Amino acid sequence: MFCMFYDEVKVSLSAGNGGDGCFSFRRAKYEPKGGPDGGNGGRGGCLFLTGDTNQADLTDYYFKPIWKAKNGETGRGSDQHGAKGKHLYLKVPVGTVVIDRETEEVVAEVLEHGDEVLLLEGGDGGKGNSEFKSSTNRAPREFTYGKPGQKGEFLFVIKTIADIGLVGFPNAGKSTLLNTLTNAHPKIGAYPFTTLFPTVGILEYPDLYERVTIADIPGLIEGASENKGLGHRFLKHIERCKVIVFMLDLQGTDNRDPLGDYRTLMNELKLYKPRLIKKPMLVIGNKLDEPDAQKNFEKLKSKLTVPLLSISCLSEDGLDALKLKLLEMMQEIRSDEAKSND
Repeated sequence: MFCMFYDEVKVSLSAGNGGDGCFSFRRAKYEPKGGPDGGNGGRGGCLFLTGDTNQADLTDYYFKPIWKAKNGETGRGSDQHGAKGKHLYLKVPVGTVVIDRETEEVVAEVLEHGDEVLLLEGGDGGKGNSEFKSSTNRAPREFTYGKPGQKGEFLFVIKTIADIGLVGFPNAGKSTLLNTLTNAHPKIGAYPFTTLFPTVGILEYPDLYERVTIADIPGLIEGASENKGLGHRFLKHIERCKVIVFMLDLQGTDNRDPLGDYRTLMNELKLYKPRLIKKPMLVIGNKLDEPDAQKNFEKLKSKLTVPLLSISCLSEDGLDALKLKLLEMMQEIRSDEAKSND
């Protein structure tokens, strides 16, 4: 099954409006001059965001971009106040950033599972006429309407889409690798830009009770940093991964040079944002089963200083070593993160 990954969506959000106050006087058989008894309106519901690790992406908000909390009820006679509007809680993936589309400012971040962020406040309820009763105003005819709740147009962006980001030129084998290692089944084909959206899969380590998320980042081309092809859209996804894994075609299909591809990819990352090349990195040489692969792999080993592994998605050679290496890198990162949070 092909799974589209939505990591950026536009939404229209509103808190609930406050209920109107009530204008009413008591009318009872034995109280011909009953006083004011209009109740207050209820406060509108607020809109909260909650972090949830079970939310993989923003698909829910892509297909339903408009959300509104409940309005407060209007006040009633007999001094009955309207009920408060029910709060609305929107579950979002951990790492979601909220940007106000009008000001382009970041207004909220949801960084941990269970985090609860108040984004929009509900409107105050209006006052019924009984609130205006006094010794000099025994039959007040004043009441107030409820206040509107806050609302706005926002952009939800997932800051971190996966632990591992697979980077490479089109047809380097990223989708095939993701299909082999995880539960994701991305579209595969021998033409540029097979993948137009990131596909995220989960690599499970059942015996160790561990898991690593891997994103197949859409294929880059030379000039991506200048927004050629789908450049900035692709590079933005790479920025949100914790580890960058370069995938190279060891066979050099279509007269490509694996070493040249690596240097081009590194240069595009550096031109886009220099800090990207400071992320933990791993280089994978794919298609080890091809005739020229071993020779090109030895050339890479002599030139590169970053960790390097060779695999074949077709024969599955080297995949066990790759799984262990990915887990080792993520465990080290998680350990550092835990220390920094202490």
